[in-house]
Amino acid sequence: MLGWVVTFLVIALIAGILGFGGIAGASVEIAKIIFFIAVVLFLVSAVFGLVRGRTRV
Repeated sequence: MLGWVVTFLVIALIAGILGFGGIAGASVEIAKIIFFIAVVLFLVSAVFGLVRGRTRV
């Protein structure tokens, strides 16, 4: 998922350099949304991992 964030940020940088402001702004917003979704999923996963605890086999 973080790969998508990097992809959209690269698109935004290239579009910004070439002068396509609308595309650059949209790409940055998409990258932000995907990044925050990834952070939330990571935190949920970390909390569930802590709650479950470690089991020995």
